[in-house]
Amino acid sequence: MVTIICKEKKFSQIQGIIFDKDGTLEDSHQYLRQLGQKCARIIDASHPGIIDPLLMAFGIIDNQILPDGLMATGSRQENEIAAAAYIAETGKSWFESLQSAKNAFKQADTYFKNNQPISPLFKNTLEVIKYLHQAGIKLGIVSADSTAKVEEFIKIHHLEEYIQVSMGVDGDIHKPNPKLFVIACQKLGIDVKSTLMVGDSQGDIEMAKLAGAAGAIGICYHSLESTHLASADVTISQLDEIKIFTS
Repeated sequence: MVTIICKEKKFSQIQGIIFDKDGTLEDSHQYLRQLGQKCARIIDASHPGIIDPLLMAFGIIDNQILPDGLMATGSRQENEIAAAAYIAETGKSWFESLQSAKNAFKQADTYFKNNQPISPLFKNTLEVIKYLHQAGIKLGIVSADSTAKVEEFIKIHHLEEYIQVSMGVDGDIHKPNPKLFVIACQKLGIDVKSTLMVGDSQGDIEMAKLAGAAGAIGICYHSLESTHLASADVTISQLDEIKIFTS
């Protein structure tokens, strides 16, 4: 076990750290913005007039994605349900609306399959992960993305040696449900109370708090004044602010 320090906050007897992926390790907001815009255009082609309110629902405003918006923090299923709700307002049945939303996301996935640029890691991410791994800290990822996408992310960035658990949202359990955090800790073979969460969304922080984690570190690369991270034990603007404390 080690002691982790972030700014003035100290976390003792830490066995592991669970990271979020999008907006925490991976600078994927540009891709998520483009994905949301593509889905909205596909849906609007069949249901004219829906694009502007749908983009707002996704958290995409003035060609910018909100770091605490649905597209940036929600699962695929949650985004599909939100889109379906707007389609249903046009008079379509719920089944037809939900199917239309799912089809739009599938079409967008197909479009981006060969056109999607690889989202880069944030600065110093690899170095921090290596640093923590070498200290004997067990590392995992719990993301609102699918498990397949998390595994793909780990493979693309050659993190297999360091990340021991890769989890996404594939069923009906979504953040901030603490079961996700508890399951990740069980897979790592460590105590929840000895595990930290690092994430950029309110869902990440609440999930850790509800699970009884050792602490929740909020990260925002743009502003430390982000109100959605107010409940975090400490907020940082760079991953390398996570340090191993040595006396």
